[in-house]
Amino acid sequence: MQTLNLVENSNVDFNAFKLFDTRDHEDNYRKLALTEQLQTTLDLKSLLNIFAMEVSKYVNFSGLYFKQESISASARGSKPGKKERLFELKINKEYIGTLTYTLNSPISLANKKILQGLHQLLIHPINNAIKYQKAIKLAMQDGLTGLGNRRYFDEQLKRAMHHANRQRTKVGLMVCDLNKFKLINDTYGHHIGDEILVNFAKTLVSSVRDSDSIFRFGGDEFVIIVEDASEQSLLIIEERINYGLTINSLLAKYQVACALGYTFMNRADDPTSFFERADNMLYRQKIASHKALSII
Repeated sequence: MQTLNLVENSNVDFNAFKLFDTRDHEDNYRKLALTEQLQTTLDLKSLLNIFAMEVSKYVNFSGLYFKQESISASARGSKPGKKERLFELKINKEYIGTLTYTLNSPISLANKKILQGLHQLLIHPINNAIKYQKAIKLAMQDGLTGLGNRRYFDEQLKRAMHHANRQRTKVGLMVCDLNKFKLINDTYGHHIGDEILVNFAKTLVSSVRDSDSIFRFGGDEFVIIVEDASEQSLLIIEERINYGLTINSLLAKYQVACALGYTFMNRADDPTSFFERADNMLYRQKIASHKALSII
């Protein structure tokens, strides 16, 4: 059974000096030290690691987790326990998120009071970390489709290549764009063009694995990073994309088709050479497709 407690911080009643009771210098020192440590990072996981070290003195727990909508993090080494204890964190009655402890033994009333006091020190740092994480996400996101943007692609491609080199695995890169998109845009208007891009992005998302990453470069050009890839996995993704174009009512209505080019990283590649090779494969496919249509 889960137990939920509310931990609320109101700016009206809040007084930072009340957190440090002058009657207990040792306790004040610990709180001040914790406050200083919590101000050193905007990384949510790091905050939980710092906080877990302090609360472990009062609570016998095996895991500490934070959750707010799509944002979540856990302290290092967290694992399931016998029971869970949930605390909702709020500032001025605004929900910040839920802090969950997986417990090995119950929390005493005395330690529960201490714990809630420590939560007051955590609320603002964790709120700042959430705002920072959301700002970073927005900076890395394409505004129309919600996919990663070019900046995020550059970052993730370097990471994927480094991982593949270290693990001796293959990473594939797929570049695709829509055929005759400019004609559709000019004929039916930008609002239809935007709807087509959004629906095509959804088709890409439904065609790949959770471990694959999709990005929009702008216009009608999209890129997929496929980690732990094989020739078969790339062919399956290509088949799913082409099938997805036929079953999406909007894309089928405007007879939307796409061209795909893909390649695998080799050990001599840097991000630029890797992408250029995939982009060249796309160009060759478009040329071949155009020639085939001309013959018909």
